[in-house]
Amino acid sequence: MHRARKRFGQNFLQDQGIIHAIVRLINPSPDMHVIEIGPGLGALTRPLLSNLAHLDLLEIDRDLVAYWNHENLPGLTVIEGDALKFNFDEWSQQRSEKTSLCKVVGNLPYNISSPLLFHLVSAASHIDEQVFMLQAEVVERMVAQAGSSDFSRLSVMLQARYDMELVLEVPPEAFEPAPKVNSAVVRMIPRRDFNLDETQWSALEQVVAAAFSQRRKMLRTNLQAFVGKLKLTEEELKARAQDISVDRYIEWARVLAV
Repeated sequence: MHRARKRFGQNFLQDQGIIHAIVRLINPSPDMHVIEIGPGLGALTRPLLSNLAHLDLLEIDRDLVAYWNHENLPGLTVIEGDALKFNFDEWSQQRSEKTSLCKVVGNLPYNISSPLLFHLVSAASHIDEQVFMLQAEVVERMVAQAGSSDFSRLSVMLQARYDMELVLEVPPEAFEPAPKVNSAVVRMIPRRDFNLDETQWSALEQVVAAAFSQRRKMLRTNLQAFVGKLKLTEEELKARAQDISVDRYIEWARVLAV
């Protein structure tokens, strides 16, 4: 039996009720194009595959790659690689004309969750939905609204690109070994109204990073380099980064990109 490895952030989902709830959420059908990140021992993999014509697995652990290759399940393709370096955009564009939906799913390693979420943004225009298990604290930050203490750089950047919902809370005892933190499942659907070009997206990254660089400071200080061009109101100058809406950050990005 494969033993969970700390360096890969492995915690294997065991709770059948939680497993079935996540599979129902993903709602697999034969014509879907799906990739599962970090399949582990197959808690989601096997029930997904029973409803899909084909499933891709992305796994970094060589022992698990060997395990899945040895299983030799019909319709399963095993890809050995690092999710942080994998070209999801290229993968998503390989779906055939018969494929109706493209989804990325998985119980993400908590130690790389934030950088992986940012990495996946590059493929958002070709992906219909993402369903991930993550550390609950991260999901709460992802879906937090402006004015909340959880509202952060992660909140703004992901909400600018996705509509997101925390759909399921998962206790530590649902895993083996049990993690020291609570988990949650988030559904991420790329926003249909997203229309920022590369220059504008880069400007959004810059202004959001600057705004949140010192959370307790007013934007008068944090956005000093941008104040002249943005023409912030007196109220905004006195505000803190977490008090500004996602739409307002997007407006600022458009101004800065001109």
